[in-house]
Amino acid sequence: MPEISREDRERRFKPFEERMRRAMLDTLVITTFRHYYYQLLAGRTGLIDRLQIDPIDGIPDLEQLEDYSLAGQSALGRTVVVKLNGGLGTGMGMEQAKSLLEVKKGLSFLDIIARQVLHVRSRFDCRMPLILMNSFYTRADSLAALDNYPSLKSTVPLDFVQHKVPKIDQHALAPVDWPHNPELEWCPPGHGDLYTALVTSGMLDALLAQGFEYAFVSNADNLGAVMDIQMLGYCASHNVPFLMEVADRTEADRKGGHIARMKSGNLTLRELAQCPVEEEEAFQDTTVYKYFNTNTLWVNLIALKKLLEDNHNMLPLPLIINSKTLDPRDTSSPRVFHLETAMGSALSVFTGAQVLRVPRSRFAPVKACADLLGLWSDAYILTGDARIIQNPKRTLGPIVIELDPRYYKLLDEMKSRFVHGVPSLVDCEKLVVAGDVLFGRNVVIKGTAHISTTDDCQHTIPDGAHIEGSIVLG
Repeated sequence: MPEISREDRERRFKPFEERMRRAMLDTLVITTFRHYYYQLLAGRTGLIDRLQIDPIDGIPDLEQLEDYSLAGQSALGRTVVVKLNGGLGTGMGMEQAKSLLEVKKGLSFLDIIARQVLHVRSRFDCRMPLILMNSFYTRADSLAALDNYPSLKSTVPLDFVQHKVPKIDQHALAPVDWPHNPELEWCPPGHGDLYTALVTSGMLDALLAQGFEYAFVSNADNLGAVMDIQMLGYCASHNVPFLMEVADRTEADRKGGHIARMKSGNLTLRELAQCPVEEEEAFQDTTVYKYFNTNTLWVNLIALKKLLEDNHNMLPLPLIINSKTLDPRDTSSPRVFHLETAMGSALSVFTGAQVLRVPRSRFAPVKACADLLGLWSDAYILTGDARIIQNPKRTLGPIVIELDPRYYKLLDEMKSRFVHGVPSLVDCEKLVVAGDVLFGRNVVIKGTAHISTTDDCQHTIPDGAHIEGSIVLG
């Protein structure tokens, strides 16, 4: 690709800058977006091929660490819990914060998170605040939900808001216009925006001014990511600037971002969108790339402040170019680029960053309706300290659920097929539903069950049915 002159770069970026200034976005957001847009113009792909990295093995294991519990307890009063809460659950047909979904016993993700934080505060008599990174779309509803927990309020604001950036027309590499719905002209810049938003909101400086040194960061839809004083104590005792929790990759995690080592020696995170198409099969080989990013991080705020200052408040995170349709619900709408970064990719930016292998129980996200159905069932229970754990009566490991996307992809569709209650799955290893099936009351499913239909009509599992093995309805 021929080199683009400085004048041409600035000319092509000007419409983006004008749009972002009209939207009252901070100068740092504009500067950061410019940085990545110039990379796009220069033909940078953000791809990381296998010649640039090596697989890793033999990483430290949480269960093999010496006891850092006392150090962790000492650090709790200097720690904040940050939950990424910008998701709307659009893939499940939702139009509100996914964290407001009911998970167990009438409680939402946000209810359970609030109770987890309050439990730790009460048990250890510490001030540990909860902070949400909201989006413009999730903020009002989420803060209203937290009004039910007035004791959560502290000297630290309950939230800060992630930014938005323009979508880019793939043909013209210009801002896309969509007068039918101007909101669709914008997209989030990925959760790597965490670091920028901490600066522009004033949150980072406010936390440091009040003596907070550590941030425990995770997704709001991962209820397995609970405060762990052992890990906190490890980070505090060894002055770890950045620690990522990783877990063993299984077939279910083949498309998740994996950990590798750059030829330079630094650890790195490679997302599927950063993998060349011809290497996608190798990317998904769990015997080669053995560990995936759980998107649960421990960040030393003092180290983060220093790193930001050294880089003019903009961390040099690797570029991710995501190709999308402008309207995610309309595949015929124009093709656009989203320029994004991942917060976990700071792994390659912090000197001395580490990864730590954790049990699978610390990774229980809800990305689809099938995940939610598992949590609703008796395969999982809610403990007195507000943790969602696998039912102790269960001996089969994590449950695998596959639901026909024609009938169960959207939340309302799934609810209508379990209107009489969720089947007992405590003794179920795997459930596959292929077809339109309405479940009756008090259904029990055991072992590996495959339920299918012979036509497109809805068929009913009768009340009280016990299912194991394969059954065909119709």
